[in-house]
Amino acid sequence: MKYICLGYFDEAKFEAMSEGERNEMFDACFEYDEHMRASGNWDRGEALQGPETALTLSWKDGKVATTDGPFAETKEQIGGIGFLEARDMNHAVQLIAEHPSLRYGSTWEIRPAGDLTEIQKASEQRRKKNAAH
Repeated sequence: MKYICLGYFDEAKFEAMSEGERNEMFDACFEYDEHMRASGNWDRGEALQGPETALTLSWKDGKVATTDGPFAETKEQIGGIGFLEARDMNHAVQLIAEHPSLRYGSTWEIRPAGDLTEIQKASEQRRKKNAAH
């Protein structure tokens, strides 16, 4: 089963780390990611640029509105996203619980990936039917 893993970090804690501590953390995290990839559990992951680069889109007064930065005002910011393959949620928790970033103050949110296959097929059929008329 596929799981989406959202990694959060506290920017103030990260900035307070020495260069050596950051390098130690990154080395440990990348080593663990390689271990999970080799075992077939880690599909891929992507880091995100800082929240100051974010743009939030919403619908307001009949049109798209944009706001600079993340929508939520929180101390922790999302720092990356990972795609995990695990037997079930317990297995996903076991795998992420070993991720070294936790020891450096990161937080992980794990969610099962949604399967939109059937919804997508139904939509395609409706659109084909509507296009034929």
